[in-house]
Amino acid sequence: MNTYLNRLIAEGEHQRLDFKFEISDARKIARTLVAFANTDGGRLLIGVKDNGAIAGVRSEEEVFMLEAAAGMYCRPPVEFTTKEWQIDKKIVLEVIIAKSPLKPHYAEGADDKWHAYIRVGDQNFPANRLLIRFWKNENAARGVFLPFTDKERLLLQFLETNRNISLSKYIRAAAISRQRAENILLKFLLLKIIEFEFTGENVYYKLRKGEIEK
Repeated sequence: MNTYLNRLIAEGEHQRLDFKFEISDARKIARTLVAFANTDGGRLLIGVKDNGAIAGVRSEEEVFMLEAAAGMYCRPPVEFTTKEWQIDKKIVLEVIIAKSPLKPHYAEGADDKWHAYIRVGDQNFPANRLLIRFWKNENAARGVFLPFTDKERLLLQFLETNRNISLSKYIRAAAISRQRAENILLKFLLLKIIEFEFTGENVYYKLRKGEIEK
């Protein structure tokens, strides 16, 4: 009995763990690789059903499909390592994906277009435009200039008394264009004054914990 593997399976699928019965579609698995790389990293257990039952796989075929997915259908390519485990005479392939410093990673979809994904709970969701802009600029906070007008003040005052705010709600409250609202939120994000809050497909913005305590 493999105690490590059983312990992993007992956790069930979550933010950093996903089960796959097999890899039959390189594009679909690319979406999961990208979501893990763009978020907190994670593990794939290939040869495990959604309910945790061990089905086993032919590891060489699965590795070939993974390499095709990571190299051909991920941009930039997603790096991963693998470990092979045997339990009850069945092989389970563990695929380890680290959180990437090269975000955003994109996966090519069935529509032949490239999409960025994030991992929220046990599901993968498309990344919104503001998150992609944040990834592309998150190392440029030193060059961020934030004029403090009534629009910025309104955002902070709202978040001081409310848990979070959506982009659409901020647009309405501040009576500004979507572009200007995104630009303001992006600057606050880059300066680490606010942070993202993901709840499934919905994206919100909230004060960082350190800012709340000040």
